[in-house]
Amino acid sequence: MPILTMKVQDLDASLGDFVQAWNTGAQSDPVVSFASPELLWQVLTAKRWQILKAMTGAGRLSIRAVARRVGRDVKAVHADLHALIDAGLIEQDDQGVCFPYDAVHVDFMLDAA
Repeated sequence: MPILTMKVQDLDASLGDFVQAWNTGAQSDPVVSFASPELLWQVLTAKRWQILKAMTGAGRLSIRAVARRVGRDVKAVHADLHALIDAGLIEQDDQGVCFPYDAVHVDFMLDAA
């Protein structure tokens, strides 16, 4: 069951993770990193999170099928899907769109100012 981890971490930490994986050759779970919590929430709006929930474990779907699953207008869902595609969270090809994960883990910490 592939699990996507979304993290808030700076570029240096992301590059460090990459270098460690490169040096060890170990297979790791997929990770998408955001530079700040604000960027995470800018990409993952409530409606886009709803789309990810509806697509988790569902395989390849048409944009219309996604819109039906979330009960929204196709045009609005199309725009949100492209924002998720641009962020690297959803894959698209001639057959439709796919969120190829069975679960999502979001990992970030709120520190005192």
